[in-house]
Amino acid sequence: MAIQLSIALHLACAIGFLAWPGGWPWFLAALVLCHTALGSAGMRPSSQLLGPNLVRLPAAAERRGEIALTFDDGPDPDVTPKVLDILERYGAKASFFCIGENAAAHPDIVRDILRRGHGVENHTMHHSNLFGFFGPTALRRDIGMLQSLLGKLAGRPPVFFRAPMGIRNPFLDPVVTGLGLKYVSWTRRGFDTTNRGPANVLARLTCGLAAGDIILLHDRKSVHGDAIVLTVLPLLLERISATGLKSVSLQMAMR
Repeated sequence: MAIQLSIALHLACAIGFLAWPGGWPWFLAALVLCHTALGSAGMRPSSQLLGPNLVRLPAAAERRGEIALTFDDGPDPDVTPKVLDILERYGAKASFFCIGENAAAHPDIVRDILRRGHGVENHTMHHSNLFGFFGPTALRRDIGMLQSLLGKLAGRPPVFFRAPMGIRNPFLDPVVTGLGLKYVSWTRRGFDTTNRGPANVLARLTCGLAAGDIILLHDRKSVHGDAIVLTVLPLLLERISATGLKSVSLQMAMR
């Protein structure tokens, strides 16, 4: 929808300029506002302007007292197996948004994620810092490569997609939809890859925690070289249990 509206505005401005050349400042201002709005929406992970965006679980999952734990950027051979052990200890399920390069390097960990009853989802093949600037062809190639890879490893292609750092552009939604994926962001995140204080990460995740929340963590080391998720996750799961909530994968929540 965002692409169609943008195209319509550009056409309207072009026609308007042909009919009234003197109005070019107004047409230019309209185009600048359009691109500013699209750029701002792309930088806001919770925005719905660029297409459907799951930021909370459906009402049925909320009524069941479910929350969804999601982990980005793995699998990591040092961190992911330990995350899986913690989840198993607490009887929790989660969804792992894998980077294709990591999945290709550690297929056994991907299979272990699935064997333990968790979901494996799409987080792009290369996790490029330039992902937000990709055009349709590059997006389709990057996301589609991982769909194919994970489909072979898991026996079925992923159902959900999350963009690197949650940054999108207007071309992404048609590509994601065309590949049969649903776009997911999050309700709350702990910034566990940049924040050195486990207490701060835990507070961000649990302040106002409620049924229907989608929580974002990472199954990799932080920029400081430690895996703060391994400290935070048991405390988070204890808090989830104490409040009567249940951690499920995204696919479980959508049933």
